[in-house]
Amino acid sequence: MKKVTVLYMEGCPYCRNAARAMDELEKAYSAYAEVPVEWIEETREREKAQPFAGAYYYVPSIFVDGTKVYEAKPGESYEECKRHVETAFRAAVEQRVEADG
Repeated sequence: MKKVTVLYMEGCPYCRNAARAMDELEKAYSAYAEVPVEWIEETREREKAQPFAGAYYYVPSIFVDGTKVYEAKPGESYEECKRHVETAFRAAVEQRVEADG
């Protein structure tokens, strides 16, 4: 299982949407509830956010094992956000299948 990192800002409505979507998806799918998720508040935890500098502009931004899979866009609906959050969860639980032979 891969680690999910969420960069967010306190008070951001899009970040609240991402948190709500994660909560709903974790309740709906037990596998998602097991995904390790690290939330980094970019203004208070600058050192933790530093490795992601330059890889995103808007928050929330979601990374799976260091690879950006989602960055919110201004005007984005909750439904759009939830679809992207689910894509991140799927990427985190995805198991790589090795070919035989």
